[in-house]
Amino acid sequence: MATQENALSLPDIGFGTVHLDGAAGVEAMTSAIQTGYRLIDTAYNYENEGAVGVALRESGVPREELIVTSKLPGRFHEFDKAGPRIEESLYRLSVDYLDLLLIHWPNPSKDLYVEAWQALIDARDRGLVRHIGVSNFLPEHIERLEKETGELPVVNQIELHPYFPQVEKVEWHDARGIKTEAWSPLSNGRGLVEEQVLVDIGNNHGVGAGEVALAWHHSRGIIPIPRSTNPQRQKSNLEAVKLTLSAEEISAINDLGRPDGRIKDQDPAVYEEF
Repeated sequence: MATQENALSLPDIGFGTVHLDGAAGVEAMTSAIQTGYRLIDTAYNYENEGAVGVALRESGVPREELIVTSKLPGRFHEFDKAGPRIEESLYRLSVDYLDLLLIHWPNPSKDLYVEAWQALIDARDRGLVRHIGVSNFLPEHIERLEKETGELPVVNQIELHPYFPQVEKVEWHDARGIKTEAWSPLSNGRGLVEEQVLVDIGNNHGVGAGEVALAWHHSRGIIPIPRSTNPQRQKSNLEAVKLTLSAEEISAINDLGRPDGRIKDQDPAVYEEF
C-alpha cells in the first residue's frame, strides 16, 4: 500500500460552494476561480458537483492549477459502497482525479468511519485521489484511524470561527502535521462583522471586520473556506489573508469564543449526517 505523503500544498484560503448550484452557482464559482481562488471545496451531499465541474472548465484555468476537494457522505461509509460513490464524484465533476477527498462526518454511532478511511486509502492507491483527509473529526477519531490503518489524514476541515476558535484542536492538529481548514469561517453572519473588537482591528488596518476574521484564521495557520456570490466580496476575502495580525490582536479575537459557539450545535461526538 502506498503511504500518504503529507506534502499537500494548499493556498491560504479556499472557496466554499455549499448552496451554489445551477447556472447562478456556476457563475459565482467561475467568478471566484477567475478572481484567483485555487482551492475549490464541494461535497457529494452538496448536490452541486456537476455545477462545480462546469465552473472548473468555464474558468479557463488549467486543471493542474486547481485543488478540487470533495467529501464522502455518511450513507456510503461501507467499503463496498464508498468506492462507486468516489467514482461518481469524479464523473459528476468531469475530472480524472480529486486533489483532496475527505470523509464528511465520522458518524461514530454507526462505527464505519475506519472502513470509509480504508476506502479513501484504496481510492488514492488507485489514482482516483491525490490526498485524503477528514472533516469534523475529533482527536479520538483520528487516533483510531492511525492506530488501525497506520495513516493520518493530511487535513481536518472543522467548524471554526471567532465564536468557536478551537484553539486546543488546532494545536493538536499542528503537532501531528495535520492542516486545519475552517468551514463557516465567518460564522454564517450571526452579527460577527458587528463585533467591536473586529471593527476596531479593521479600522487599524484599513479593512472590514469580515476581512479581519479571515486574517485571524490565516495568522493562526488555518485555511478558511468562505463562500460568496458577490465578486467584490470574493476579491476582498481573497486579499484578507495577505494581512498578518499581531499576537495581541489574535488573542483579542480568540476571546470572542463562546461555550455555545457552534452555529447549529453540531458536535461530532454525537451529530451525524448521511
